Amino acid sequence: MLRELLDTGLLRPITGGEVLQSLVVAMLCGLIIAMIYRHTYRGTGYAPSFTRSMVILPMITAVVILVIGNNLARAFGLVGAMSIIRFRTAVKETHDIVFIFFSLAVGLAAGVGMFAVSWIGTFVVGLTIMATERVGFGHVRRNAVLLEFRYDATDGPTPPSYQRILDAYCRSVSVLSVRQPSDGVALDMTFHVRLKRPGDHAELVRRLGETDRVERVSVFYDDEEL
Repeated sequence: MLRELLDTGLLRPITGGEVLQSLVVAMLCGLIIAMIYRHTYRGTGYAPSFTRSMVILPMITAVVILVIGNNLARAFGLVGAMSIIRFRTAVKETHDIVFIFFSLAVGLAAGVGMFAVSWIGTFVVGLTIMATERVGFGHVRRNAVLLEFRYDATDGPTPPSYQRILDAYCRSVSVLSVRQPSDGVALDMTFHVRLKRPGDHAELVRRLGETDRVERVSVFYDDEEL
């Protein structure tokens, strides 16, 4: 019984035409996935080599599935061979991990001859990715930022000149730190502010920069949150 279980993959040999068809389908689906990845990637660490890998990965997966077939012994042998390889490249972005699994799934479908699953899966999942990126699904616009600037408090007005700008653009203002550099009388001030409108970062910086006694205005926030 064990021998029959291990030899089930020998019931029907795979023809060269079937191998070629699986590889062509995997390659074409991989090209579509790579184009979707290039179109939807918004990070700063874009790597052309990773995009090319989206084309090759489904083909390699299809070859692996074709080699294994229904043979349990081959599957165990492949697991043992792959355990020798150590993958040390860290995938930092969830977006990249999604596309890796996307390519693997398409390659698996092409390898077992389920070409309709490969094509339909590629188009439906790809369109879903593009649609969610297009409408900005999941993006959360934050209106809380850190504001830093240098203020010359020497004989300055009371209230300070920057106060009216903060009142106009900020819903709430909290002073985090006030520091006087050793080389002058100006104060380095840091605030945690909550803007009335999330898109007013640039306007706030511009207005403060035009205010008397205020210079070196900076706003800090997380790019992923905007």
